Amino acid sequence: MAAPERFSVAELTQFSEALLQAAGLPQESAKAVASTLIDGDLLGHDTHGLALLAPYVKEIEKGTMTTSGEPAVISDRAAAMVWDGRRLPGPWLVHKGIDALIPRAREYGTASLAIHHSHHIACLAAYLLRATEAGFMMLLASSDPAVQSVAPFGGTRAVFTPNPIAAGIPTSGSPFLVDISASITTNGMSTRLHKAGKQFEEEWMLDAQGNASRDPAVLATDPPGTILPLGGLSAGHKGFGLALLIEALTGGLSGHGRADPPAGWGATVFMSLYDPSAFGGREPFLRQMDWIAEACRSNPPRPDVGQVRMPGDRGIARRVEQLRDGVVLHPTIAPMLREAAQKYGLHYPEALVN
Repeated sequence: MAAPERFSVAELTQFSEALLQAAGLPQESAKAVASTLIDGDLLGHDTHGLALLAPYVKEIEKGTMTTSGEPAVISDRAAAMVWDGRRLPGPWLVHKGIDALIPRAREYGTASLAIHHSHHIACLAAYLLRATEAGFMMLLASSDPAVQSVAPFGGTRAVFTPNPIAAGIPTSGSPFLVDISASITTNGMSTRLHKAGKQFEEEWMLDAQGNASRDPAVLATDPPGTILPLGGLSAGHKGFGLALLIEALTGGLSGHGRADPPAGWGATVFMSLYDPSAFGGREPFLRQMDWIAEACRSNPPRPDVGQVRMPGDRGIARRVEQLRDGVVLHPTIAPMLREAAQKYGLHYPEALVN
């Protein structure tokens, strides 16, 4: 089997920024979007990295992603804010939100922001290192009120999106980067397998009649099937509960969600920063997290597992390796980007020579 193609991170970044600017984004937001998407691939989340670049460009072309202006401030208290994102680029809004929260969290110990009418925010894990490197713990959650693909536990009609939630937790060494969904798989992975004519290895879907299925094609039937909540058929009440929490944090606290008319592919977002020094102290926080890390990593592994990994260990190692040797893109991504490059008269980067 041939080795997968690798691409220079610097060249992909330059290309992505140029493509977004050619489509109509200003330099600042194009830079934020490009770097966030590439960070998704660097961390191994290849359904939420550059796989989204061509779809984002199409959203700009259709006028369904706002290209200029600022978010509207709906509410602003010392440690709690709400923005109307005006369908501006999601990655730019999240980074702008982190910029707004950092000084407030340093002053008050914690600060939170809810955003409605954001455009799609891509890979949640891509934002966490910004917070942990500055010494904060971060919580980030997202939902898309315009999309339904996950039914409540026991039901057969979709109500939720996969509803991702992420947490960045600093330690004395590698931070914990938790990025999970309230569903057992994602829309992106389901679409990828469906296009490839493949099925999941386990029954992670329900058809429209509520029968368990491995086939992602059930999402495209009429009426459509659904993705199971995290926990599946036996323990999906746990994913259902997590989905409800995320809906309360995003749509509930932002004041706009599934009870309102859908506004197109996008996101409601919640983010919070926590300064450990304002609670039990930074050093005690790190001592507790370091103990947990050691207890888990040194835990006797079960058969066929080399070592217990903490959330983020593999992603951070992959990021270091790909920054050094070039990023590996899923085979479906480069053709989409080459097509977009041709449309705008841009040169798509050549693969690195192995």
